[in-house]
Amino acid sequence: MSTRESDVNELMLQRRKKLDRLIKKGINPFGERYQRTHYTEDIIKNYEELEGKKVNLAGRIMAKRRHGKASFADIQDRTGRIQIYVKQNTIGEEHYEIFEMLDIGDIIGVKGTVFKTKKGEVTVRVDEFKLLTKSLRPLPEKWHGLRDVELRYRQRYVDLIVNPDVRRTFEIRSKTITAMREYLDNKGFIEVETPILTPLAGGAAARPFITHHNALGIDLYLRIATELYLKRLIVGGLEKVYEIGKDFRNEGISIKHNPEFTMMELYQAYADYHDMMDLTEDLIAYIAQKVLGTMKITYQGHKIDLTPPWERITMVEAVRKYTGINFDKITTNEEAKRAAEELGIEVEDEDTKGKILNLIFEEKVEQELIQPTFIMDYPIEISPLAKKKEDNPEFTYRFEAFITCREMANAFSELNDPIDQRERFLQQLREREKGDDEAHVFDIDYVWALEYGMPPTGGLGIGIDRLVMLLTDSYSIRDVILFPTMRPETSHVQLV
Repeated sequence: MSTRESDVNELMLQRRKKLDRLIKKGINPFGERYQRTHYTEDIIKNYEELEGKKVNLAGRIMAKRRHGKASFADIQDRTGRIQIYVKQNTIGEEHYEIFEMLDIGDIIGVKGTVFKTKKGEVTVRVDEFKLLTKSLRPLPEKWHGLRDVELRYRQRYVDLIVNPDVRRTFEIRSKTITAMREYLDNKGFIEVETPILTPLAGGAAARPFITHHNALGIDLYLRIATELYLKRLIVGGLEKVYEIGKDFRNEGISIKHNPEFTMMELYQAYADYHDMMDLTEDLIAYIAQKVLGTMKITYQGHKIDLTPPWERITMVEAVRKYTGINFDKITTNEEAKRAAEELGIEVEDEDTKGKILNLIFEEKVEQELIQPTFIMDYPIEISPLAKKKEDNPEFTYRFEAFITCREMANAFSELNDPIDQRERFLQQLREREKGDDEAHVFDIDYVWALEYGMPPTGGLGIGIDRLVMLLTDSYSIRDVILFPTMRPETSHVQLV
């Protein structure tokens, strides 16, 4: 056992002894509800109105300072922190002794009078207090921040207690989703819910998680996207739908990827990908203004302007701009392979011109897209659910939105031709048979839905986690997910 673990165990033993002493005094260390009249932020912001008045507040003790027969302490609730002043002559010797037994981390309720100290700090002079919860495990010594990042993610509850910036991140996340719903509801979209357990893993190119339903005796998949169910609703006449929910992909973990992530997908009948571009830039700008009060933000040192309109450029134009290679003049797969090899990009023998174009884009262009940019017109080989361009069927009416070199949104003019869709699924099936386990499955029920007739439709997906990363200047996706997916601990680790 390390010295730090030994110290923590000793502190926990001392707290258990205090717990026993409190119980012997007839005090319930894990109390009942407490009626508070104000939060700490209310008191500080409205001091002039509340000066000299009685308030009830509750929160966690984050610091204690003794001055003879009086003590100061800092109380933290969900809105912030405030100082309290406890004097033996005011609350009585017996109660003051109990207050002295309290530890940092304990949760108390306080009744008292609002005043300012000689140093001008808003404070509550305590008339009485009540222990609501005894903390048996000490907070980290450096309460202002945990240095062990892995430990912060594993024990987010401690991270939230000791790091105010972390709490702010998740408050912004909540406000982001609220603002997104507000915007879409005001635009006439209706929110729906579609299955998480599905018989087929469709709507994206990804490896799924598989589970088994005992009663039905069948394997099911955790959804990788909501797309195909939502478009079935467009067929059914709902016309403007969206869903905010979890998707799951059994793939790698990185600063940009978590196996469980949150997506917003929407579909609008009688629209196309140009409408989706307008909606995307307007929606994200609206959220930034609503949540942060500005459309101009800073992310990892880069100043980003989310104000519409954003740059719009085709994938071919972007590759030509940043590499000098003009795919308009490349007509064969072999020419495309040679172009990739000149850039030091490895390709497979079976890779087509369209796949190679996308590889070059991912390797050489994405890293340049710091300001908001729409990359338009993706190759048909990697867009099995998007409509072909009428003037060039090698490409589709598809775009992705990039900000700070990361994909933020993906959208199509949706393929509504059931004959074409059937053939695309068949081609994906052939790719799967060749060993591509991320190729799209053949969803015959979805083809049948299209055969009933789906109007021209625009579809859009936005990654909530990456959007929150942008708005909170967070480096890793784990910083914006309360409980990110992690490998189980092999041994018990104490917080220090």
